[in-house]
Amino acid sequence: MKTYIRSAACISPQKTFRSEVFLDNIVEYNGTRLRTIEPDYKEFIDPKLIRRMSHIIKMGVATAKDCLNQAGIEMPEAIITGTAFGCMEDTVTFLTRMVEQNEELLPPTAFIQSTHNTVAAQVALMLKCHGYNNTFVHKGISFESALIDANMLLREQEAHNILVGGTEEMVDTSFKVLTRLGLYRRQPTSNLHLLSSEAKGTMGGEGAAFFLLSDKASDDNLAELSSVKTLYNTSDVEAGITKFLAENELKAEDIDLVITGKNGDVRNDAIYKQLASSIFQNAGIANYKHLCGEYATSSSFALWLAANVVKKGIIPQTVAEPRVNSRPLKKVLIYNHYLYKYHSLMIVSAT
Repeated sequence: MKTYIRSAACISPQKTFRSEVFLDNIVEYNGTRLRTIEPDYKEFIDPKLIRRMSHIIKMGVATAKDCLNQAGIEMPEAIITGTAFGCMEDTVTFLTRMVEQNEELLPPTAFIQSTHNTVAAQVALMLKCHGYNNTFVHKGISFESALIDANMLLREQEAHNILVGGTEEMVDTSFKVLTRLGLYRRQPTSNLHLLSSEAKGTMGGEGAAFFLLSDKASDDNLAELSSVKTLYNTSDVEAGITKFLAENELKAEDIDLVITGKNGDVRNDAIYKQLASSIFQNAGIANYKHLCGEYATSSSFALWLAANVVKKGIIPQTVAEPRVNSRPLKKVLIYNHYLYKYHSLMIVSAT
């Protein structure tokens, strides 16, 4: 049983949502944080509801609906999402009001919408979808866990069309905390020079991406999601990748392009450099976090990128390293790690 990516939609700090071009017009940011370019949500959401929705809910609903529209599917049989921090804006709002109002007369909306599964639930409510609905909160592998769950549902014939998404928002409070913890840089830089100006820390990011996964082969499919695997706190990443490839009857030489999670942090990027000079010395290399920033479910942006690369057969110049080869893009490997603790691997293949 194969898993196909029928369609994909992405809201990010770049012009990726409903864009006719593929990462041709890159937006430059100077600072320590990348913010999403938001569409006109009135096309997807009732204007009366928009004002009650936080940033992440609007992003999630819009990408989910656009993904379904692209696939020509009105009702998925399951909705699965992954998020590490959930609805941070509503959570901060609720906690702030608790303090300011001495825990009295608190408006319930922020509390109701502060749960991690709000995006998946809101999409289901709008679609009137009564099928399987689940949200994974597994820190740096939340999105991958959602993909694995969807794969199992497809293989068990519990569903045939599954909507899977990865969402994350950045608010001022969480950005300040993560900056103090050393994840993000304190000195401003350009995202276009992020990977070359190595220092401690990277640039914060946010975004939402949804995919319609199906077990049905079609010429309209973007790509095949051949395999997904997660590794936790491994001491030998190279061995883990080699084993993962062997489990899929592949060798490193079979991979045409490796999309890495390089983010400009000297502590983060060492493993990517090591792999590029060892098992992937003959493969093309591409990077993506200078376009979307670093966040726990940024691998959803990488999957959107990989699916489009395979479908279109081209690698945007802005993501490619100079050593990218010219052979046909049949097998793409995504390798990302979050804080060098949560490692994920995905193989995306041409259909």
